[in-house]
Amino acid sequence: MSVDTVIAGGTLVTASGTREGALAIDGGEIVGVGDEAALPDADERVDATDRLVMPGVVDPHVHIGDHVSIDSYETATRAAALGGVTTVVDFAWQAYAGAESPWDEPAPLLDGVEEKRANAAEALVDFGLHGGILREDDDLFAELEDVVEAGVTSFKMYTAYDYGLSHGFMERVFERLAEHGAVGLVHSEDDSVCEARTERLRAAGRDEPEAYPESRPDYAEAMAAEDAVRLAREAGAKYYGIHTTARASAEVMERFREDGSRVRAETCVHYATLDDSVYAELGTLPKIAPPIRAPDDVEAMFEYLRRGVLSVVSTDHVAAARADKEDRPWWEGPFGANGVQRSLPVFHDEAVNERSFSYPFLVRVMCANPAETFGMPEKGTLDPGTDADVVVFDPDATHTVTAEENASKADYSIYEGREVAGRVRKTFVRGELVADDGDVVAEPGHGEFLEREIPEWGT
Repeated sequence: MSVDTVIAGGTLVTASGTREGALAIDGGEIVGVGDEAALPDADERVDATDRLVMPGVVDPHVHIGDHVSIDSYETATRAAALGGVTTVVDFAWQAYAGAESPWDEPAPLLDGVEEKRANAAEALVDFGLHGGILREDDDLFAELEDVVEAGVTSFKMYTAYDYGLSHGFMERVFERLAEHGAVGLVHSEDDSVCEARTERLRAAGRDEPEAYPESRPDYAEAMAAEDAVRLAREAGAKYYGIHTTARASAEVMERFREDGSRVRAETCVHYATLDDSVYAELGTLPKIAPPIRAPDDVEAMFEYLRRGVLSVVSTDHVAAARADKEDRPWWEGPFGANGVQRSLPVFHDEAVNERSFSYPFLVRVMCANPAETFGMPEKGTLDPGTDADVVVFDPDATHTVTAEENASKADYSIYEGREVAGRVRKTFVRGELVADDGDVVAEPGHGEFLEREIPEWGT
């Protein structure tokens, strides 16, 4: 008996530890872990000497192929594959009508789910969907069970912008999510504070990019986060705080987290590796909401990651063109920055090389925890019987980030010129090699839509 592939000679990294050993893959699954001599012969042997063999990164917060991002599923998942990201979770939107809406008329959330599911024909890595709730309409409650049964088991709400929800409607959503065991995600910024501060800065002629973070202060994030998480707790719903940026908002999560069975939160690579000096360096290219914060907030991200209050590191990947971001006041132009191709090497370099966090920590926050948090038991692990989503990673190879290598349609990088140690050498998705030493080698359509389970949150 032989298997398809054996990856041998490297160091296996899981959420719980490291060991020297080999990995056997057959039929898209991991079928054996141990000494190479104890594993079956393979049609192909991959030499991972001096390299790490780890689960593929699970990025639960990306934006692809819609009004938010110019990336197609092909370009975004090419970037993901090159970056060692084997699973992404994107957003299916509930169309709404409004002055800034990209839609002509409202439409059900299920329509958004079906529209995004069709992108499997372009995807190179696997993908799931969060449901994006953008309007206050009782029709949502009539279709919610069907959306959950379609494998969309988490739902995003906003407290800001013209599609922000009222507290009363959010409470009703949380109550229904609790009935289904689904997860509520909230973009938490107090809209009135952000709008008022923006107007004051504009009136004062503060159009320099360095003024942008002042328009969306950390306390606006913390205020909205506390309101949202309190509503979720009262409803008995699972709450996931997305893109935590600041000490103030992380403190809110810590107060409500308790044993982690109801409240969890993430930060993003850019909030853990960049500080607000980036606005003087790169202008409006790093215009992200909430903004990149002060150096002390960067320190706070690692403090709260170490304590487990923040348990996931994502990217909030958004692709935009440089021309749409630059040469205009910071209150104009799109939010967001691309990052899915760089997340693993950049965060590895900062967390492991600069701050001496362990490799199992890296796997926990970028692979195992997001998979467990969002109901994907086949992902984020090297356990036999699970999907063979595997990354061969060279921790010592150095390179300088340049947007010239972007697979994304975005033509800039907020990490431009940053020298990092750590490079993805091979990326396997369900046993198939999709990226090999900087080249995409699989065809679009290998990626599959994931119907996610209702997650069971322990501690």
